[in-house]
Amino acid sequence: MLLISVPLSTLYWSDSLLTPLMIPGQFSISDEEQGYDLDLFCIPKHYAADLERVYIPHGLILDRTERLAREIMKDMGGHHIVALCVLKGGYKFFADLLDYIKALNRNSDRSIPMTVDFIRLKSYCNDQSTGEIKVIGGDDLSTLTGKLVLCCFKDIIDTGKTMKTLLQLLKQYNPKMVKVASLLVKRTPRSVGYRPDFVGFEVPDKFVVGYALDYNEYFRDLNHICVISETGKEKYKA
Repeated sequence: MLLISVPLSTLYWSDSLLTPLMIPGQFSISDEEQGYDLDLFCIPKHYAADLERVYIPHGLILDRTERLAREIMKDMGGHHIVALCVLKGGYKFFADLLDYIKALNRNSDRSIPMTVDFIRLKSYCNDQSTGEIKVIGGDDLSTLTGKLVLCCFKDIIDTGKTMKTLLQLLKQYNPKMVKVASLLVKRTPRSVGYRPDFVGFEVPDKFVVGYALDYNEYFRDLNHICVISETGKEKYKA
């Protein structure tokens, strides 16, 4: 099973940033939401002129990730999970989520045996998804054959083309079951209609960076998810 994971939550937020979706445990950020002033947060000085707003604060990301860990324990406890991290953008989400799962393994009656694999993909040039998926590194995926649960951790679903191509690739190795969870899913007219099994935040069609999401390899060292400015796009353009 392939699970590309997304933090799920039933928390209620007083801020207008999040609007509940009809799907339980998922939230949508409205098109009108502008996010937060950069001055309210600790932003690295070298990025100060390159960002418009903070869109999803780091603390909120972590809270949602903890909630997702509980959902995974509830849904998949007792199965062997192969946690597949999609590099590079998924590494922060992957590491934080596994930390929460390990904490639950230590402190609850139920636990999940886990092994870890990695795959590195590239599908972006500047701020556009190319629609072409390049596998440029990772483990030998033949180890996934016959596994009961494959837990694959993704940062963002944009058009969905990359994810559909990745699923076709993984299918060649005959995993027992595949589910997908993504931290972010973008609402965009370019979407091919693909929807992952688990979604943390549904976001408008803006190019966001931070929390390991990059623009030509920059901004991975930013804790919050932010909207990049036109100045930033030009400055780091390939």
